[in-house]
Amino acid sequence: MDIEAVRTYCLAKRGVTEELPFGPDALVFKVAGKMFALAALETIPFRVSLKCDPEKALSLRDEYPDHIEGAYHMSKKHWNSLQTESLPPKLVKELIDHSYSLVVSGLSKKLQQELQNL
Repeated sequence: MDIEAVRTYCLAKRGVTEELPFGPDALVFKVAGKMFALAALETIPFRVSLKCDPEKALSLRDEYPDHIEGAYHMSKKHWNSLQTESLPPKLVKELIDHSYSLVVSGLSKKLQQELQNL
């Protein structure tokens, strides 16, 4: 998946916004003000960092050592960096969904309910 496909998929999720809080080279996707994806716009090959369950993060790095690694400048325990163009689109979408779900599950019940009502 290229940047436009990742962007379109992320923005289609309920309550997602996009920002450039770290400058023009890093596009951040948030739900309820909490980051779930960070796209490195100037990196070749294109990379996106996604939140991930710690055990799953390690498993993915073992399974795809050339395409998934601990995210640069992020908690390597909770974030993976993916070369999305060299991975199956279905896997990339599943990992975006996983990241989004982790962030939503950490929101207050009130915010989760507000998100459902959007």
